[in-house]
Amino acid sequence: MKTFLNFAPMKQERVISAYKTYFRDFINTLTDPEARKVFYIIDMLKTQERISSKFVKYIRDEIYELRAEHNRNIFRVFFIFDEGNIVILFNGFQKKSQKTPQNEINKAIQLKKEYYAGK
Repeated sequence: MKTFLNFAPMKQERVISAYKTYFRDFINTLTDPEARKVFYIIDMLKTQERISSKFVKYIRDEIYELRAEHNRNIFRVFFIFDEGNIVILFNGFQKKSQKTPQNEINKAIQLKKEYYAGK
């Protein structure tokens, strides 16, 4: 059974932005097909009111995980919602174990703190 995250009704597309260069640095390490898969899910975040937990999972402390898979390779990108409509993309990584590494979660939490401190 798939679960869905409920977001506010879509009045317009969400604005997607990346904090500093963390996301760009990550996406540049991927092959074109891998990057396309990540951007496909980002497009879903941009336009869809509800998204399957197969693609997005709440982690903690207002941080979500975008989940992409291509040819048995698993990729994750952390993000937050800012002012209800803006998605801020943080660090990304290739997942190599069953659990999301705690150091990656901690990095995302730190980036979130930096982001809000700089606003």
